[in-house]
Amino acid sequence: MSYQKKFRLDGERAVVTGGGRAIGLCCAEALAEAGAAIVVIERSEKDADEAIALRSKGYEIEVRVGDVTDSARMEEIAAEFAGSGRPATILVNNAGIGQNGIAAEDVTDADWLRMMNVNVNGVFWCSRAFGRHMVSSKRGSIVNLGSMSGNICNRPQPQTAYNVSKAAVHHLTKSLAAEWAHHGVRVNAVAPTYIETPMVASVEANKERIPIWLADTPMGRMGTPEEVASAVLFLASGAASLMTGAIVNVDAGFTCW
Repeated sequence: MSYQKKFRLDGERAVVTGGGRAIGLCCAEALAEAGAAIVVIERSEKDADEAIALRSKGYEIEVRVGDVTDSARMEEIAAEFAGSGRPATILVNNAGIGQNGIAAEDVTDADWLRMMNVNVNGVFWCSRAFGRHMVSSKRGSIVNLGSMSGNICNRPQPQTAYNVSKAAVHHLTKSLAAEWAHHGVRVNAVAPTYIETPMVASVEANKERIPIWLADTPMGRMGTPEEVASAVLFLASGAASLMTGAIVNVDAGFTCW
């Protein structure tokens, strides 16, 4: 028995949505380092520049332009690879959006629908498109990016729409896991805490929120994209072969309190 080999992904083709930056980019690199051929889905070629740069490390990186809210485009990409004889065997549903600081009574219809369209519909469209071929070939691993916000209600900022969208991702994960288990397809999710990304740092209001977040966190710190990617790699690999329907907290202990 070689435990290290269980983390290898040689011969696998992994699709990472939103894989051009931050957590998605780190997921793409982690899976590539383990031997997988990577397909990054981004809304434009420019958004994938950093992922393309990973080719300098000898990784196999392809880019497909598409929006996860466009179900027809996701079906097209999935069918392209299945038709080539090398269907995607790993899917990381990373693409998502966040919005907070808006009280529930002030959330507009457009705000709510946009959140659900990207964070919930997008995850399902991609899971359905690529999962269909995984079910057909009787193998595959899907890892969804949920959030601790799908398990708790954050403070001090109000963010009902985001919380609900991530709770939906968690239940979607469990539902697909139960439905596809007998087809040899595993579906899991990671639920990160606050992560140090340019998006988080760019929000002026977060300067006052961060001390509160850290006070609520047993480890007293935020996470890094690399730490989330490490959990994604584990769930995608054979090392997690007995796991499906799991929501893995990567939250520095936040949900313990």
